[in-house]
Amino acid sequence: MNFNAHIPPGPLTQKWTNHKHEIRLVSPANKRKYDIIVVGTGLSGASAAATLAELGYNVKSFCIQDSARRAHSVAAQGGINAAKNYRNDGDNIYRLFYDTLKGGDFRAREANVYRMAEVSVNVIDHAVAQGVPFAREYSGYLATRSFGGAQVSRTFYARGQTGQQLLLGAYQALSHQVSLGAVKMFPRHEMLELIVVNGHAKGIVVRDLVSGRISSVMADAVVLATGGYSNAFYLSTSGGASNATAIWRAHRKGALFANPCFTQIHPTCIPVSGDYQSKLTLMSESLRNDGRVWVPKKGGDNRAPRDIPEGERDYYLERTYPAYGNLVPRDIASRAAKRVCDEGRGVGPGGLGVFLDFRDAVARLGKEIVEERYGNLFEMYREITADDAYETPMRIYPAVHYTMGGLWVDYNLMSNLPGLFVIGEANFSDHGANRLGASGLMQGLGDGYFILPYTIGDYLACNEVRRPSSDVAEAKQAEQGTVERLNKLLTIRGKRTPVEFHKQLGRILWNNCGMARQETGLKKAIVEIAELRHEFWQNVLVPGSHDDLNMALERAGRVADFLELGELLCRDALSRAESCGCHFRQEFQTPEGECLRNDAEHAYVAAWEFAGSDKPAQLHKELLVYEEAHMAQRSYK
Repeated sequence: MNFNAHIPPGPLTQKWTNHKHEIRLVSPANKRKYDIIVVGTGLSGASAAATLAELGYNVKSFCIQDSARRAHSVAAQGGINAAKNYRNDGDNIYRLFYDTLKGGDFRAREANVYRMAEVSVNVIDHAVAQGVPFAREYSGYLATRSFGGAQVSRTFYARGQTGQQLLLGAYQALSHQVSLGAVKMFPRHEMLELIVVNGHAKGIVVRDLVSGRISSVMADAVVLATGGYSNAFYLSTSGGASNATAIWRAHRKGALFANPCFTQIHPTCIPVSGDYQSKLTLMSESLRNDGRVWVPKKGGDNRAPRDIPEGERDYYLERTYPAYGNLVPRDIASRAAKRVCDEGRGVGPGGLGVFLDFRDAVARLGKEIVEERYGNLFEMYREITADDAYETPMRIYPAVHYTMGGLWVDYNLMSNLPGLFVIGEANFSDHGANRLGASGLMQGLGDGYFILPYTIGDYLACNEVRRPSSDVAEAKQAEQGTVERLNKLLTIRGKRTPVEFHKQLGRILWNNCGMARQETGLKKAIVEIAELRHEFWQNVLVPGSHDDLNMALERAGRVADFLELGELLCRDALSRAESCGCHFRQEFQTPEGECLRNDAEHAYVAAWEFAGSDKPAQLHKELLVYEEAHMAQRSYK
């Protein structure tokens, strides 16, 4: 398969500027003639829909929630990065670019990462103009704080509600365009298929989740902004409804899926407390600014944390990584927590936890300052655990969080399927093998406000396949295939619920393709997932019908896609015979237990092509060539 990243020529610092100068444009009069579908209303989807409509395009916006404001972006807590250097501590665009590239263990596309750093400064100004209530210093200047993987304070925040406040800013921009009639909103609609006409993405098949009605919606271009696939693991920090169906159906129609095994484990989550849980709760990485991570020096020490003297505590991140301390990147902090727990020094039930202690911060700053910075996070922790983190340390453990993998896109954020654009967490492009904290919000808003509105015009200006009608043969075939798939799920009438299958898949993935991976476990997982998928289609129980409200049917369709994606995730991890970022193959590690990359053989983006049901996907490689940065062994010591 031929696929081209279309990276502009010229110096890295000028690529985006020159590209904007040379990109093809659509005149204001012609923009009115184009319809664009945007699926998803999180930060990337809401910002893209609002901006495209303001430019003059006709936008149709779809979300599975009852309101665009309920997109999972609302749950992001800690902050958003930008290279504005308000602290005068040495930050700049290049440093943000390099920190991101290094944090991703040199497995991201250089040009895309630099552009993300470049537009980050505009994102903050735009959000401030919208009225986003960022924290401010006494003088009125915007405040910043530190995050993992950086030695500068570049993270802007609104207490522990940054995602919610940014989403409200994007939502008000979107709502304004809805009121003007430029955006048509379709809440409670789920995309179940991509419609491809003459090789171009030209529409989607959706199901009204209330009435069950199946319909086709056609457009000149389709934008997927549907988030990540971490819920394939069942237990994750994502919302319960977060799913991979939109990007997976696009993958089955020919869109390449890139780096699926790059799934991030967040080190700062409330540990699992029982089999009844349906999701895990994130405690923001921002807490590691002032909280200190530790475990007892001796295994089996079950004393209350306040009874363990200072000399008997191991502040293992500060000891092992003195240059960054508690603010090492997420993959490193997660593996370090697993390592001390595997040594028998974990705390809490089952020994699966470490302490995040604010004793020193309260003594140094005072409780009022700590409460001002993190108060809502402490309240959330108390509601869930009944513990007061001002008095006793939080107990945390790593959990599946963000996914760096996603659909492959070129420099214009278009997939290898012409007309299909993918933004935010749904694509692969910016974070490599590990995302630095506070960069997810930066990418989502950068893509939606400042990149896609330029690049989508380049496609539309030369598009020879115009918007077809909804009765075109490809649309009817897609609709019919969707109905047949739903009917098949409904007529199996087996004995196991979709949730049971989902839980079993999650256990397989976590045990064999979680924080640590190895060849034997991955091969075992591939076989087990294939067997589980076969059983699913023979024994799943979905009551009701598809022409009515049916949440079991929704869940079953999403689990069916997770079963296929889960196998690809393991195949990707098996094919990458190295350790990099969150992908830690135990066979490939340094004597100190750190990732051991193989740049000679694996400095590429793994782009997988769907080969058919029950057939192994085909691997294509986009070689990573760095013009400015140099691949080096990551060190945070």
